[in-house]
Amino acid sequence: MILVRYGRNGQEKPGLIDDEGKLRDLSVAIAAIDQATLSPQGLNSLRSLAPESLPPVKGSPRLGVPFTGISKIVGVGLNYRDHAKEAGMPIPAEPILFMKATTCIGGPSDPLLLPPGSTKTDWEVELAIVIGSLARHVPVERALDHVAGYCVANDVSEREYQLERGTQWDKGKGCDTFGPLGPWLVTSDEIPDPQDLHLWLELNGRRVQDGTTANMVFGCAELVAYISRFMTLLPGDVIVTGTPPGVGLGMKPPRYLKAGDRLRLGIDGLGVQEQIVLASR
Repeated sequence: MILVRYGRNGQEKPGLIDDEGKLRDLSVAIAAIDQATLSPQGLNSLRSLAPESLPPVKGSPRLGVPFTGISKIVGVGLNYRDHAKEAGMPIPAEPILFMKATTCIGGPSDPLLLPPGSTKTDWEVELAIVIGSLARHVPVERALDHVAGYCVANDVSEREYQLERGTQWDKGKGCDTFGPLGPWLVTSDEIPDPQDLHLWLELNGRRVQDGTTANMVFGCAELVAYISRFMTLLPGDVIVTGTPPGVGLGMKPPRYLKAGDRLRLGIDGLGVQEQIVLASR
């Protein structure tokens, strides 16, 4: 299934994309795409619905974050070998973890705001894992059983805040609008192999990132199992799994975002995001 939330910011309704790519109104069946919906029981209940029985939605409404109930966003750093190389950093022996504030979350096409004083805001297309059932100390071989689905994420990062103001990456990761998610939540049964997905990002029409999740240092199952050793993962929690090369930090000379820039990014089968960069308000 492909699940979405559509409408004005703060007034989104649940929706479903049918096999023909049409948006259907899911609010006739459920009130929200939330933690209960993302559970195995909730998703099985939705699968019993006939998409053609749901009212079609007219026009092209704004798409918001495709689900609610996100208690935390766990980021994974340097999780592509070629990205670690471009950053001049060693390939990690264990996953590098950081947190993104939930206040950074935004819709897939909402504007991206440069924080006041920002000089090094950067882009990072990433595969996001969405947890569907509580995960605590889960083994690798059962880790993906706890995944509800996957979506596109842009792990926007202010590199000066992240790398030049101490050792805590979180400072460069959680600014407002730094966590676009969506446009879709694609349930895990639709993604037979999360390690075989093409992901890309374009800056002002020029493709700068072009990679595959096959190049992850630690795959999705490893990440869910590993992170669940250190914190309990709840339904709706998000793991952003790292980015391929082509970020602004790795360019020679480095190239960071400025007002007026446009980003377009996506993952095959998971949809496309588009953002315009605006100066801080």
